[in-house]
Amino acid sequence: MITLADFFMGRREQYPLAMSPSIEREALRTVEIVNKLLAQAMSYGVDLTHKHPQTGTLVASGWRPPTLNAATPNAAPNSKHMTGQALDVYDPDGELDDWLMTGEGQAALTALGLWLEHPSATKSWSHLQTVPPKSGRRVFYP
Repeated sequence: MITLADFFMGRREQYPLAMSPSIEREALRTVEIVNKLLAQAMSYGVDLTHKHPQTGTLVASGWRPPTLNAATPNAAPNSKHMTGQALDVYDPDGELDDWLMTGEGQAALTALGLWLEHPSATKSWSHLQTVPPKSGRRVFYP
């Protein structure tokens, strides 16, 4: 499962001035909800043993302070990663994304209050966020 330390990726210490109590609260909430989703996915046989080669965890991207987000290729200017409301789960084979697109996966997203960036836009990771996108769609395009 994902820890808060995994989510922050050492950036809480690297960018202390960008951290706030609100980001801390949202990060904790995001990690808790995503872990519930991952537990459900594993109960359906989704393999979550892969570790991201750069982070050594399931997290492909967690919290991003604004300066880092601005330097991240293809990152949305108003990315929910900056507020602690989004997490990218490493999914090299697309197995998690495949499950999330099934009826069971969609039901889990809805029940937990998560939104998924469309798998076609996120090769090798699953972008999950705890707030709806502008479109309001459970599965959305960036």
